[in-house]
Amino acid sequence: MINSKTTQYYQSFFGAQVNPFLSDYLKNKQYQKKWLSYLIILFLISLAVTLIGISKPLFAYNTDSIKIANEPVTINSTVLERPQNNSPNRQIYSQNEFIQNIKKTYPKSDITYVTKGVAHIKKVKYINKKPVKINIVEINQNVNPNLKIKPQIAGAKLNSKSTVRRIAQNNGAIVGINAGFFKPSTGVPLGALMIDRKVLTGPIYNRVGIAFIDDGSYEMDYINFDMSAYSSNGVFKIDNINQPRILSTYTLLYTPDWGKLSPVAPKNCYNMLIVNNNIEKISANPIELGQNSYVIQAPKEIISNIAKNTDKIYIDIKPQKNLINAQHIIAAGPYLVKDNQIFVDYKQEKFNSILGKNPRSAIGYKQDGSLVIVTIDGREEKSVGMTLFELANLMKSIGCINAMNFDGGSSSALYVNGKIANSAHKSTGAPVSNALIVSEVNNNEYQLSKL
Repeated sequence: MINSKTTQYYQSFFGAQVNPFLSDYLKNKQYQKKWLSYLIILFLISLAVTLIGISKPLFAYNTDSIKIANEPVTINSTVLERPQNNSPNRQIYSQNEFIQNIKKTYPKSDITYVTKGVAHIKKVKYINKKPVKINIVEINQNVNPNLKIKPQIAGAKLNSKSTVRRIAQNNGAIVGINAGFFKPSTGVPLGALMIDRKVLTGPIYNRVGIAFIDDGSYEMDYINFDMSAYSSNGVFKIDNINQPRILSTYTLLYTPDWGKLSPVAPKNCYNMLIVNNNIEKISANPIELGQNSYVIQAPKEIISNIAKNTDKIYIDIKPQKNLINAQHIIAAGPYLVKDNQIFVDYKQEKFNSILGKNPRSAIGYKQDGSLVIVTIDGREEKSVGMTLFELANLMKSIGCINAMNFDGGSSSALYVNGKIANSAHKSTGAPVSNALIVSEVNNNEYQLSKL
């Protein structure tokens, strides 16, 4: 008879030889007890680790941090869901590598380095034997993380205008360029504009814009916001925010950023004043926009449906999903380069009137994370300007994988280190609605200023 606790038993049962370790283990009861103790200790350690892993989200996290991370960001009656930052690992370049890349990209050009990670390039290009003066600034935040890039409006309200130089100087910028289009009579930006996750104006004509993402990267796409008002009676679409009316059937939202008063309501429309989410007033006349207030301007039927049997109104505004992590968005257009290919969609974006040779402003970005801003001088003997297609060719030739046109003509102005670098319409630049500025801020000081 074979004892069930012997080596022979296991060999006969499994039909295989037992290794020396197991053989010694089966023969020695004290040895068995010793290893059993080890197994029990290992099991207890594993159990403890598992329990810690389960309990950590419930007990170990700071509950205030969880609450802050999950709550929406409320911005002047606009609500943006706080994004989850899934930023990829980004390659870090040295200043020396940055300089070598600049020299390689712009041979025989006048190059100055404004600060670490910022290069200003001046060159003349001949097109059909005619000269074109070009100013280019490349900015790389991988080289210099202290660089801050953001759009900036001309004044406290949207209906303001100022020069690029003044906007840059008022905000301590080292570089600035005119950016989005605007209504000349008022200065209100025409197209999407979001600064520090605050939606100032909505998109028009499905035009392209550039988004500045939380992780320091960029996205270029047609800009759309999902905008709605909701009450106990349901959800109602908002067609735009702080923009001139295009169709009489549109429902528009006006915030205090628009100005002191909302526009007068057109025929068969009403203005509805909301203060702290409460309906305060309905009128066809302009209504004063104060703190924590906004006006919904819509056809009378829509206003009646929104306000029926309710006194609470809420607004929800979100960018499209691929831009949910955007900190800033500024739209202009048309596209110049899309996915590394020349792509000038002027018809789709309704830009038929700006096709000729003109002074130009443009923005793009490269695969290595460099942001590129460009001005083209025009309407003068020393520089004839560029067409949109010529500008697209230039942006692609210097390495932009995506690029778009900014407002041009008399608006084109590039500010570098205290002065206007291009031959602008005026020596100080023409008054504009908004600009894109670059500042260099010490990280410690920046954090302290935010407290």
